[in-house]
Amino acid sequence: MKTLGLIGGMSWESTVPYYQRINQRIRQRLGSLHSAKIMLYSVDFAEVEAMQMAGQWDAAGVLLAAVAQKLAAAGADALVLCTNTMHKVAPAIEAAVNIPLLHIADPTARAVVQAGLTTVGLLGTRFTMEQDFYRSRLQNQHGLRMLTPPPPEREQVHHIIYQELCLGEVKAASRQTYLRTIAQLQSQGAQAIILGCTEIAMLIEPQHCAVPLFDTTALHAISAADWALT
Repeated sequence: MKTLGLIGGMSWESTVPYYQRINQRIRQRLGSLHSAKIMLYSVDFAEVEAMQMAGQWDAAGVLLAAVAQKLAAAGADALVLCTNTMHKVAPAIEAAVNIPLLHIADPTARAVVQAGLTTVGLLGTRFTMEQDFYRSRLQNQHGLRMLTPPPPEREQVHHIIYQELCLGEVKAASRQTYLRTIAQLQSQGAQAIILGCTEIAMLIEPQHCAVPLFDTTALHAISAADWALT
């Protein structure tokens, strides 16, 4: 079994299910008392969030690249960046190490394609919904058509992530806000919704709406566990 190096803490609320789901997948695959070989480096999200809001993406890339180097030096065979948004600096991380970064968008896209779907709505932070680093990978490498909410709804989705979910707060009113946004995306042609922020699954689960949901946290974790067993 290979060793996974997790870069977490962004936020730690969603890093916890990464650890749990990876271990659950290993036990499912191997049985008995088997568990995953994991190294976890958890950053201080307040520092990263400040860089995000200031547009200091290069500095954030330097920070996470240094973390990646520490995990690689400690013996990790691959990296798992436990966040969607910070995949914006994936190239900086990949350039800093000689081990693979298991990109979060790829297992998500594969699951959508395997389900026979082509048009999906994307929910996430404002950065993930508006910038090309995530959407373009889904579109150009996997052939998916991506839909995002209008600006006012994007701001609401973003605000709930940072001001509630990253703080461990799950509110019924916010769930209704998300469900209205999902319904709007459906009306525009979305066949499914990608929960493109690792915290959103805390708020929206399959029983809450009829449209298929693709939880990037679960899909990324399961894919990483399967990679460790190759």
